[in-house]
Amino acid sequence: MSQGPLMPKATAVWLVENTSLSFDQIAEFCKLHPLEVKGIADGEVASGIKGMDPIITGQLTRDEIDLAQNDPNHKLKMAERKVKLPENRRVKRGPRYTPVSRRQDRPNAILWLVRNHPELKDAQIMRLVGTTKNTIQQVRERTHWNTANLAPMDPVTLGLCSQIDLDFEVQRSEKDRPAVMPDAGGATLIPAELSTSADYVPEEPQSKSDDDAIDVESVFAKLKTLKRDDTEEDEDL
Repeated sequence: MSQGPLMPKATAVWLVENTSLSFDQIAEFCKLHPLEVKGIADGEVASGIKGMDPIITGQLTRDEIDLAQNDPNHKLKMAERKVKLPENRRVKRGPRYTPVSRRQDRPNAILWLVRNHPELKDAQIMRLVGTTKNTIQQVRERTHWNTANLAPMDPVTLGLCSQIDLDFEVQRSEKDRPAVMPDAGGATLIPAELSTSADYVPEEPQSKSDDDAIDVESVFAKLKTLKRDDTEEDEDL
């Protein structure tokens, strides 16, 4: 889609007052509705806006305006810019800046994050605290040069990150977690299509079969047999 003039309504006011272009031609060039251009001509719209000459600003040429005035079907075209503006490239954000006075607290913050939020990845901790992957690994493996003096401290309290940033990273980690599958022997959820149907009848929990039930009489009979055998052995002795 082609770009319109910098100040569309001011440009439309000037074109209405100084040219014989049709409302459709002005509306097409200024990216306005034809009725809005008609309102400008009637004094109902943009009554307090001063017209801006698109020729002076380099957005139109006199030849282009004359060509459009002679041909009602001709669409105005923006004049080529003599000065090329640099492209608006998105600047990649670097690591979070940490004040010098708080950099000594970063290992303590890393230790707190590792213990309280083990689901966080190293890249997330790096964004929150503004540290390096090597430092995080040393804190995890307790090979940091100051391991004996490290104490877990909340990075939010230390001012290394905001609570919003911390919550955002934690929620992102929870979304990346794989879903926990239910145990094979446990109860499973019934699909909504089945549970909400009129013909669905919930199954009763299965009781133990007769084969699995304990036969109390046979157990006592076995005990009596064992006791009788022990008595006979004592008499033989």
